[in-house]
Amino acid sequence: MASSALLSESLLDPVLLALGFSSRPEPTLEGLRAIYQTWGREVPFDNVRKLVHLQRQDAAAFPGADAEDFFDAWLRHRTGGTCWAGSNALFHLLIALGFDAERAIGTMLVAPDIPPNHGSVQVRLDAGTYLVDTSILFGEPLRLDPAEETAVAHPAWGVRGRRREGLWHVHWRPLHKTDGFECRYERFGADHEEYRRRYEETRGWSPFNYQLTARRNRGEEVIGLTFGQAVTLRPDGAVEQRPVENAERRRRLVEDFGMSEEIVAQLPPDRPTPPPPGSKTAAEDHS
Repeated sequence: MASSALLSESLLDPVLLALGFSSRPEPTLEGLRAIYQTWGREVPFDNVRKLVHLQRQDAAAFPGADAEDFFDAWLRHRTGGTCWAGSNALFHLLIALGFDAERAIGTMLVAPDIPPNHGSVQVRLDAGTYLVDTSILFGEPLRLDPAEETAVAHPAWGVRGRRREGLWHVHWRPLHKTDGFECRYERFGADHEEYRRRYEETRGWSPFNYQLTARRNRGEEVIGLTFGQAVTLRPDGAVEQRPVENAERRRRLVEDFGMSEEIVAQLPPDRPTPPPPGSKTAAEDHS
């Protein structure tokens, strides 16, 4: 069921036009580079629609679980999504353009021995195999070369990838932990139903269920909002960070991310993020 919920021709051209393409990119490395660079600037990693959905206690599928819903909302509101939604949408866009793409399952290693918690996309080309991640947004497809460490060299969004113990590990800079940590890619070739299931499993708890997170590339820097902070990764590698209140975060979503006032007006205030169920902290809280 790898191609469930295909992107329709009637939606593909408006999406490409909104991304700035006057013609369809070819399924080449140059085409992939152009799409991914543009995606990082124009399609944010964010949890805006998810927070609205949870606030409403909506029992329907999470927003963006299908590519057409994701792109309809992006065209209307310029929202993106979290990893399962964003990766699925980029996968379908690439498939529609003739790329040999696969969904990936990974683990953001925020703690040892945690289960997979991340979605991404791998693309096979004559020039090699490349990773394009809609959460990390590293600006340039990362070549996966099992023989050596590879990198996207950039002071703001640069990453390093290497194969270790049979799995790919990518070191990157989250906005809330700018010294970085690794994402481990467990396997490739996940289908649509697994992505929907894993997305739905975040309903009970996720770090993106309580507080706003938004990230995009702007020029040569990364801008974002995360856990009550406004963060900028500067072109020289420096970090700017400061607290933001509710009114400013709404303003920045409109002005810096281009989101519609309609969707931003629906965004609930941040709530404290509880510890993950089953964690030592959660157990101590209930002891």
